[in-house]
Amino acid sequence: MSTPSQPEPTSPDEPSAEDKAEELRSFNIREQDSAWRAVAYLLTGPLIYGGLGALADHWLGTSWLVGAGIVGGMALSLYLIWFRYGTQ
Repeated sequence: MSTPSQPEPTSPDEPSAEDKAEELRSFNIREQDSAWRAVAYLLTGPLIYGGLGALADHWLGTSWLVGAGIVGGMALSLYLIWFRYGTQ
């Protein structure tokens, strides 16, 4: 006759399945938060610097600062994302 198998006792140093699941959940939340922050940087950089370029165009009577602001804002956004998340 076979006896029902008993779960092996875990050592006090080994995390339980619930602890592992909670750790995985918190990791996923951190990664999701990082992804949304990167998207926010990609949107706000060109918007802010493009807006500043539009204001400067209006005050100076030029027409090229909007484009320069958008391109510069995107470059700064990509640099910030690379510096913040690419060096981990």
